[in-house]
Amino acid sequence: MDRFQKLFAELPKDIDSVLITSDINRRYFTGMKSSAGTVIAFRDRAYLIIDFRYIEKARNTVKSAEVIEQKKLFAQLHKLLHEHSAHNMVIESQTMTVSEFDAYKREFPEIELIGSDLLSNAISALRAVKDEQEIACIRKAQEIAEAAFEHILGFIKPGVTEREIALELDHEMLRRGAEALSFDTIALSGANTSMPHGVPSDKRVEEGEFVLMDFGAVYNGYHSDMTRTVCIGKCSEEMEKVYNTVLEAQLACLEQARAGMTGAELDKIARSIIEHAGYGDCFGHSLGHGVGMEIHEKPNAAPSNNSVLKAGTVITVEPGIYIAGKFGVRIEDFVILTENGSVNLTKCAKNIIYLQ
Repeated sequence: MDRFQKLFAELPKDIDSVLITSDINRRYFTGMKSSAGTVIAFRDRAYLIIDFRYIEKARNTVKSAEVIEQKKLFAQLHKLLHEHSAHNMVIESQTMTVSEFDAYKREFPEIELIGSDLLSNAISALRAVKDEQEIACIRKAQEIAEAAFEHILGFIKPGVTEREIALELDHEMLRRGAEALSFDTIALSGANTSMPHGVPSDKRVEEGEFVLMDFGAVYNGYHSDMTRTVCIGKCSEEMEKVYNTVLEAQLACLEQARAGMTGAELDKIARSIIEHAGYGDCFGHSLGHGVGMEIHEKPNAAPSNNSVLKAGTVITVEPGIYIAGKFGVRIEDFVILTENGSVNLTKCAKNIIYLQ
């Protein structure tokens, strides 16, 4: 089945048509990146309506939908709905604005416009389980990020700033073929590492500090995500203890992670180890999240997620300990869950690295 067929298989049998307008989901179903365009799909056929700027590219690349040049969008949608005898249409409730929804209701009074989470949830469920082609893109994105990490180890030294480290990582990922960055790169040092999502500053790296880097590359629309914490020179006994506690928690999760467990169960593995070491209050975020065409996707490995994790899900494993005003440590890999365990997509070392 193609993705449109899989989507309708997830929806109630009385749904006639779906309307996809978000950039990410339009790319997921058509394989083409664009900042505009509308997909309308019926059970027997799908259409991409797109304007002149993209029409040549769309006709050359889109195979899953018939490409139509946009002239008068609502009139074109009316025609297609009539041709397919559609009585209802479900929209992306999680991305369509209220004003857009109201406009569609005004333009299509004869069509039942379904504004529930039905379509958004069905698409999220599809996107959570990756196929071989998606995994290949994620692997490539991770290879780019890891090559940048190996490069940055030779760049970091006392005196360089957090901002310079972030820029160097960004440049190296783009130079090596990333189409974009997964998110704004995080590069922090010293006391700033206690802020999980701190912003790189002009602070200079000093001897005896941790440097925490959270970054990722995008390849063919798919993201990677990794975090490493390295030490400049020699670190304190407390720093080593915290690092090794985080590493123990992560390794335990990687060993036990598998499809069939819940997100809460996976999170609990790391949380129990960190709590037992006396740092429970210093691990304030969830263990992980799904990764794919967006950097944060379903499902989550979080205390609140009692849903079962499915085989083919790509999810991060990123425990951390953050001691306010002192330092923080996070180690992040991401894995593909299988029925028998998991496959780690992150290959670079994670034992504590000392940079001289």
